[in-house]
Amino acid sequence: MWVPSLPIAVLTGACAGAGVLCIFKDMHSGPPFDRNVKAEGKTVIITGASSGIGQQTAWEFANRGAKVFMACRDMEKCEAVRRDIVLETNNKYVYCRPCDLASVASIREFVARYKTEEPHVHVLVNNAAEMEPPRGVTRDGFETQLGVNHLGHFLLTNLLLDTLKQSTPSRVVQVTCEVAQRGRLRRDDLNHSAQYDAHQAYCQSKLANLLFAKELGRRMLETNVAVIAVDPGFSDTDLTRHMSMSKSVTRFLIYPLFWPVMKRARSGAQSVLHAALEPRLADCKGDLYVDMKKATKLSEEAQDFDAALWLWKVSEKWTKLDEQKSASAKAHAA
Repeated sequence: MWVPSLPIAVLTGACAGAGVLCIFKDMHSGPPFDRNVKAEGKTVIITGASSGIGQQTAWEFANRGAKVFMACRDMEKCEAVRRDIVLETNNKYVYCRPCDLASVASIREFVARYKTEEPHVHVLVNNAAEMEPPRGVTRDGFETQLGVNHLGHFLLTNLLLDTLKQSTPSRVVQVTCEVAQRGRLRRDDLNHSAQYDAHQAYCQSKLANLLFAKELGRRMLETNVAVIAVDPGFSDTDLTRHMSMSKSVTRFLIYPLFWPVMKRARSGAQSVLHAALEPRLADCKGDLYVDMKKATKLSEEAQDFDAALWLWKVSEKWTKLDEQKSASAKAHAA
């Protein structure tokens, strides 16, 4: 009777174990969003669409028939991803447009160009994010995570609000994450100028996403613009690329332990699709959904309407949106 050598037996066992882990990973990631729900006739903008959940969200929308605008900073990377999406989905209506959320000027240029090209936006997915980069500021002097994760999306959304209202029923999907529940607004040092803590700044920026969705939802109560905050869950993406060497080494050591319970990026994208396309969420005005289920437990800070209003006013001032509104009001009065 033939008995396999020890190396072959070990290899066979390892392959079988890996297969079991992959099956477990897929099961743990949860079911996909209803494949029968299509997106024909919808125009979608997705920030940070050249990698991770944003890339998979763009692929899914294209595969369901939507016209997709990938708003990205790196055009070379975006174009490579766009070509793959077009070939794989057979949808030629996928476009790359430059939009650097770390630059107020770039955001304004993106919106100005978009409005000359497209009359509608049915879904705006605010997905792009920075996580724990070295201390730094954006071109406009905002702490990097606050600037990209919150203020950039705040300005982008507000500049597109008129188009969103003209395209109703439409939706704004704000991607956040679990750490938002641990975030605290530093009202006396929102920009982390005095003492920078990368993790606390990240948590604050993700809390800001929730508060922005809540206040935007309140302001959209009399419209057919839905606002949904989404936590895609623990997903395997390159978001941790900026983490320090010590944290990176730790991540390298513990990554294999957590890999089985981490979602694939495409699995994480299902929560975004649910928020954008699920008919039952058409009247949502700022609620948070985690793994396609409405969150019932939020931190006190995440439910603070006064904090949400305060953050909105500060964001208007810092992005100079309030000055634009004043100028528009004067022009109409004249």
